[in-house]
Amino acid sequence: MSGLQNINAQELYACAENLHIGEKILLSGYVYTARDAAHKRISALLDSCQSLPFPLEHAVVYYAGPTPAPPDKPVGACGPTTSGRMDSYAPRLLDLGLSAMIGKGERSQAVRDAIVRNKAVYLCAVGGAGALYAKCIKKLEVIAFEDLGCESVKKLYIENFPLVVCNDAQGGDLFSQGRSFYAK
Repeated sequence: MSGLQNINAQELYACAENLHIGEKILLSGYVYTARDAAHKRISALLDSCQSLPFPLEHAVVYYAGPTPAPPDKPVGACGPTTSGRMDSYAPRLLDLGLSAMIGKGERSQAVRDAIVRNKAVYLCAVGGAGALYAKCIKKLEVIAFEDLGCESVKKLYIENFPLVVCNDAQGGDLFSQGRSFYAK
């Protein structure tokens, strides 16, 4: 696959292993937001064998905490948070069927190994562009942990959400390869 691709979030699992670092995509469909506090609670639910607020199988998680919506909009700003804060949770979620994560910044070796092992993908959003990303969000529904405010788990419907593949199922890592390229 090459060039800008339109991909449905619910079908991403089927093509994730064919995506390669540096490729740009426009993602549409349903994704779930979860940040640090939500990941901690999701982990506790898994530890106690309780049901999760959304099915992990083939899901896409966006590391974001949307701000309150202005009138006539589903959401305020909704930019990515630093993904490394979820690195202690990500391998387990990938092993349970998560197909993709969206955030900013590089991932640990354990996460990169889990991406390869599960034929998943890590997609990067541009930090500081939360107002622009909000324009791609058409629906928002709080589905769990409402007491966490902006960090509650939300189900978003997105259209043409621009992303870059930063870790792929073949072990590619845009961050380390980018540094190597510019170190020459």
